[in-house]
Amino acid sequence: MSNTDFLGLIQSLTAAAETSLGQLNALTSRMQRDGVSRNRATAERSLRLLEMLVQKTRGNLDASEARALSEAVLNVKKLLAETPLEKAQA
Repeated sequence: MSNTDFLGLIQSLTAAAETSLGQLNALTSRMQRDGVSRNRATAERSLRLLEMLVQKTRGNLDASEARALSEAVLNVKKLLAETPLEKAQA
């Protein structure tokens, strides 16, 4: 049975990366309106934390937890690859 707190942690780290790169529309538009820029470093830190979770939880997750974590890592890597460096600096 999946641990909802663990899944929430994965979602939180993914959302932090998405927001940092301008991917969450309502929040991002408010941030841009308020003069807050994108922050690649925050997204990269979220990715490092997700990758650390992969290593530290290896063999201790059920199938849905492992899948959620793997998908989160891939999604954040994809977002970072798609975000030009000059547009993501804080």
